[in-house]
Amino acid sequence: MSEYFQILQLILPVFVMLMIGMVLRWRKWMEPAVERGMVVLVVKVFYPCLVIKSMIQADSFRESPDSLWAPVAGFGTVTVGFVVARLVGGAFGMKPGGGLRTFAFSAGIYNYGYLPIPLMENMFGPNELAVLFVHNVGIEVAIWTVGVSFLAGSSMLDGLKKVFNPMVIALIIGLSLNLLGVASSLPSLATSTLYLLAGCAVPLGLLAIGASFYDNLQAGERIWDFRDCSLGVALRLGLLPLLGLGLACCLPLSMELKRVLVIQAAMPAGIMPIVLAKHYGGQSIVAVRVAFASTVFGLITMPLWIRFGLELIGS
Repeated sequence: MSEYFQILQLILPVFVMLMIGMVLRWRKWMEPAVERGMVVLVVKVFYPCLVIKSMIQADSFRESPDSLWAPVAGFGTVTVGFVVARLVGGAFGMKPGGGLRTFAFSAGIYNYGYLPIPLMENMFGPNELAVLFVHNVGIEVAIWTVGVSFLAGSSMLDGLKKVFNPMVIALIIGLSLNLLGVASSLPSLATSTLYLLAGCAVPLGLLAIGASFYDNLQAGERIWDFRDCSLGVALRLGLLPLLGLGLACCLPLSMELKRVLVIQAAMPAGIMPIVLAKHYGGQSIVAVRVAFASTVFGLITMPLWIRFGLELIGS
């Protein structure tokens, strides 16, 4: 039980930051225009800097298979999540045009950024964090190809064009520096500036997510729907974690990638589906319900899954 509370202590600051973001919006200290500016900075500046920082601090990927298998695992777990969520949603009466596609999209994607990043940093170190970012490239590809086609019926090729975003470009730069072994030769002024910018990514991102949660709570739509919330929680926090843990346990992967799979398997639903559902004509309230319910219940289940998963892989 003490291990559960140790893991919970690492998770709680993330949830506190989300609540602070909600309070800031409630008090009107973070207006929507301010939040939009923060999100642009996080996505286009701070987060890419965090990716590059993690890559140059990590051990060389030159002899590691993780640069290949990590994105494959990310793509596979999310794609299977889409399919399973669509089948389960359909079995419980959801219909296309009635929330099924949005449900499959939102329940299939775990929170692969702002929740696992601080956990990986605090529990492990730069190697695991670097593998996490490589793993996330596969998730990005799955979202913009399979996921968007699930959500809107658009072509996978159109979505693939959106994969080349600032995060992926930063990953290419960071991975190149890592493989070339030139990280130690970078000027200290450049690395110090990079580290300062990288330090802004997670806290500002969490504050913005908290503010977004508050907006959705105040939107006037019913945030709790028994079917949407219970199915989302059962899938995202009950059934789908078994996929990531199964891969981590059964495949001959590096310990760093196994740890990434365990942490990601424990995560609640992501926030991005809310934004994309609005953009592609889905029912964004369904994505809000899945994300909010799984995040709330995830506070209880995340330490349990993480502890169980780490014991399973012998970490």
